[in-house]
Parts: sequence; C-alpha cells; structure tokens
Amino acid sequence: MSTSTMHAMQVVKAGAEFVSAEIPIPEPAAGQVRVKVHACGVCGGENLARLGLLGVALPRVPGHEIAGEVDAVGSGVTAWQVGDRVGIGWHGGSCMTCDYCRQGEFALCVDRKIVGLSYDGGYAEYTIAPQDALARIPAALSFEDAAPLMCAGITTFNALRHSEAGPGDTVAVHGVGGLGHLAIQFANKMGFHTIAINRGRTKEGIARELGADDYIDSNEGSVGEALTRLGGAKVALSTVGSSPAQADLLAGLRPGGRLVVIAADHQSLDLNPELLVFGRRAVTGWYSGHAKDSEDTLNFAALKNIRPLVETYSLKDAEAAFQNMSNARYRSVLLPDHH
Repeated sequence: MSTSTMHAMQVVKAGAEFVSAEIPIPEPAAGQVRVKVHACGVCGGENLARLGLLGVALPRVPGHEIAGEVDAVGSGVTAWQVGDRVGIGWHGGSCMTCDYCRQGEFALCVDRKIVGLSYDGGYAEYTIAPQDALARIPAALSFEDAAPLMCAGITTFNALRHSEAGPGDTVAVHGVGGLGHLAIQFANKMGFHTIAINRGRTKEGIARELGADDYIDSNEGSVGEALTRLGGAKVALSTVGSSPAQADLLAGLRPGGRLVVIAADHQSLDLNPELLVFGRRAVTGWYSGHAKDSEDTLNFAALKNIRPLVETYSLKDAEAAFQNMSNARYRSVLLPDHH
C-alpha cells in the first residue's frame, strides 16, 4: 500500500452508504493547512452529503468534527506549524470581503465554506482546510474529547453565551443527547440554574450528574406548564428537532424569555403570538460559529473540565457509527488507522 494514498470513507452516490476508498493524500495549496486526522466526530450534518444536498459534488469525504495535528502547510501560512494540535468544525472558511465578514460575522459569510460539503472532510486519515478554519486545541483535551466540541460543542456553547441569560438565570436544555449532554455541562459551568428536559426518566440520573439542577419528563404533560411551575425559564435551548415540542417550550418562558432553536425537523412552528406580544418573549435560532468561537469552546471546556461522553469506532466502521447515531451515549467518534 503506497504511503502517498490514504484510507477515506466517501459519499459516492446520493442516498447510498459510505464507501471505503483509497485516495491520494492531498497537498496543501497556498493559504491551506494539511491536518493528520486523529479523531472525527459523527454528526447528523453528514446527512447533507449523503443526500447530495446544498450543491455538494460527489464523491465527497464527509466529516466536520475534526481533531488532529498539522502535518504540512502551504505557502503563505504563518499562524500554524507542523505538529500544532488543531480542530476543524462545520464552518470551513470565509470570503473575508462580504458585508458580514467585514462586520466580523464570519459564520454568516455569504460564500462560507462547509467542511465535508464544500471540500473533503475528516472521514479520512488526512484533510486540508484554509488556515482561517483552524482552532487550536488546548493540551488538556484529548483528540477524542476535542472532536465533538468542534460542532456539538461550539453550537451549544455559542448559543448559550449569546442567549442573554446571566448567572443565576434559569436555562432549560431540551434534549439529553449528543448536543444536550454538552449544553447541560456548559449551562451549569456558566452559572445558570439548569433544567434538563427529556422523554422518560432514564436519562435523569446522567443529566443531574452532568450538572442539571432540575429535570422534567416531557412524557408527563406540558413542558411549558412544568417550566412555569418552576418559575419559568429565561432561556430554553432546544437541541431536539421537534416543532411541536419547541412550540410548547415557548409557554414555559418567563416574560422577556427567549427560545433558542439549534435543531430543526423542517416543519413549521405553530406559535401563540400572544405569548410573544404580552410577555415580550422571543424565538430565535443559532448557527454554529467560526474558528475563534471553536477555540473559545475548547478553552472553556478545558478550563471547566467539560468533556463529551463518547463511543469510539474505527474509521472503516463509519457506516455503523452513523446508523447508530441516535442510540449513541452520547457522541460517536471515528479513529483513523494511519498506515
């Protein structure tokens, strides 16, 4: 087996399973960095590549929760050196010239790149990204821990820190899964009164271990009413794509409260406008973040001892990991076997 090639898992045909392939190890162009992948998280966002959406060109190597080390740099790269521990997330680069970039809103760039869609991602032994897409991984985090923080972590951390909740405020986390189990930890360490919400009681124990102060079983009736009995939430962060459940959360917000949606089921939200008008409540969403946001997430996780709960798979078992995503406890991570 030639050392100029690498093992990768590709989407070759829309709607089909991942295919194992031996492809050339890419060379970084000007302004690019090559990363030797040590871990890559498995995320529902890979489904966009699998379904051939957002104009993705096939074949494509998916994967956007990447943790590894710099292996080579292209010309003009000054911020990174071979051996640096780095992560690459969903946001894979900005144009730097559109109105949003010029305002510092790089994640809203009109020509933003998405890792694993715009170019090959981390279901491989090596990947390449523009230098502005990299985040530095602190020494306290292992590659396995860092990988899920590059999407599930940054999305929940970023949404919470921009939510207008302050220390002591009540924050409800809807869903105790891949996103929610991180959101609970972030909310707890940010000083919020944290309420976890999930169907059934099986996850109550782990939710409390991760930092939840209270727990609501959504099978036991209206979550909005249950939140109201607990004094109402300043912020409800929904990590579960369920429009009916999200609409119910709105009723559990205290006046001035905010429902923050970071997962969607592609259905319309049926909201009571009176809750918006008379209580000045708001509904908003949050979308990922750029590389500096990822770095902030990693540093906060290292500082406050926040870690994802992970199950590891060999890269060749990516299909099994993807199929088991909804049953994972709580985030699956692929580990390449470098040759």
